Amino acid sequence: MKIVIIGSGMSGLTAGAYLAQAGHDVTIYEQFPTPGGVTATLRQDGFGWDIGPLLIEGFAPGDKARLILEELGVSAQVPSVHEDRLLSMPGFRLQKPEVYEGPYWRRERLKKLFPEESAALDRYYRFYDGMIRLMSLARRAETARGVAALWLKLRMWLAFQPVKDKVNWNGGQLMDHYFKSPVLKTFFLGIVADFVTAPSEFPGLGVPSIHLETAFDKRIPTYPGTHSAQTAFTYILGGCGSLVEAVMGVVTGNGGKVLTGTTVRRILIEGGRATGVQLEDGRLDPADLVLASGGMKEVFFDLVGREHLPEELIQQIESNRLMESVLMVQLGIDFDPTPCQPAALCYYYKTDDLEGAVRRIRAGDYHEGRDGFLIYVPSLHSPSLAPEGKYAVTIYTVAPDTLDEGDWSSRREELADKLVAAAEAHIPGLRAHTLTRLILTPEDYRKRTHQVHHSFGGVPPVIGNKPPAHKTPIPGLWFIGAQSESTGGVLNVMTGAQKVAKSILQGE
Repeated sequence: MKIVIIGSGMSGLTAGAYLAQAGHDVTIYEQFPTPGGVTATLRQDGFGWDIGPLLIEGFAPGDKARLILEELGVSAQVPSVHEDRLLSMPGFRLQKPEVYEGPYWRRERLKKLFPEESAALDRYYRFYDGMIRLMSLARRAETARGVAALWLKLRMWLAFQPVKDKVNWNGGQLMDHYFKSPVLKTFFLGIVADFVTAPSEFPGLGVPSIHLETAFDKRIPTYPGTHSAQTAFTYILGGCGSLVEAVMGVVTGNGGKVLTGTTVRRILIEGGRATGVQLEDGRLDPADLVLASGGMKEVFFDLVGREHLPEELIQQIESNRLMESVLMVQLGIDFDPTPCQPAALCYYYKTDDLEGAVRRIRAGDYHEGRDGFLIYVPSLHSPSLAPEGKYAVTIYTVAPDTLDEGDWSSRREELADKLVAAAEAHIPGLRAHTLTRLILTPEDYRKRTHQVHHSFGGVPPVIGNKPPAHKTPIPGLWFIGAQSESTGGVLNVMTGAQKVAKSILQGE
């Protein structure tokens, strides 16, 4: 079959690799001059930085993304290293002990910091363990068959009973149930701000899954070495560009084409079926199937057209809330930052008013780093990303797609300066020792992703959000990527694209 894919992010490349490997004629169109979407590595003056993924799950031996790379025959080209991260709160930072103290050392440290919450911490971690048990059984049930599947479903039902009273709770209610301290509530739930999602919008039972203990100590046993759902987190060595190059190589190595700087203007619909695409220059490219990634509104409303969509899908798309964007400042520095930040990645939370912080960002009110940010030093795990004796540093924070005062073009240098100044509270001397700097604002991400509103992680985990399914109501058209049912994250978009490609190969 002739298959056209729109977008060369990891969803488009993964689907294209499977389909080209199976012998189909695959063409991937990418409007940006370079492939990879936000899973790309930028280079300047001898330094390199990723612009999207950081410490990610799924790439440990035996895990889902690693298995995809093995199926595509490129696993050896994408080495990764198992690591963990730091979390800094106002007044304290929890750093893993030099000698391993077991999987609950953070609970015990928190008891010393918040003795009045000791019993609450014990109760929360019992809940955490119960949810990990439930998620672990669900993960095993994905591949189980016959009697084994029935047995696992029974065990899942039993594991669900202790938490079923919380099934309709949101994240804020869950934290209020366990803790009085607003600092502790933010400690466990602060990562939702990375999705620009308020605690009151986030599903309560999902809290353990976004704050896994294994993210903070790599010595804790992880999946798939155990039956636990606590996954291993890894960095892609040399930057995520190696992932893009490896999977794209499967496409081109099997006769497929990846055409950058080529914009698709329309998805052609004839007789109710997708029949190809029209390019910006007017050329037509007929196809048996079209796989589209990107923004849901851009794909369905702009490329397909509302006139071809059922009203139910239009309402579904319009009802979904999107994330906001990020401001990212990439630095090349000439001093070692590890005396100040010993790990490659640290999240710095600065506010315990998560509801207010999310509300302000959505209104266009940028916090200038006051609410928090992260600092990432990729050259600590990948020395090739900086000249010898130098270090690559990324500082980034969530930011409004559109500012309520001014615009990103006119304020990019000013706001980048303020973010670096905020980071200097933790790593002094960044500005004075900067050798090179690269700024990425929401406007830059809009251009890279071809979106009117840049939604950094795709569709946020907001209660009631329901992104479009991979299989669309239009025969011959599939929807993939971070704003599809797979949702965002490298692992999710790759497994979603794998699912779509295998469905196509099985004739669905």
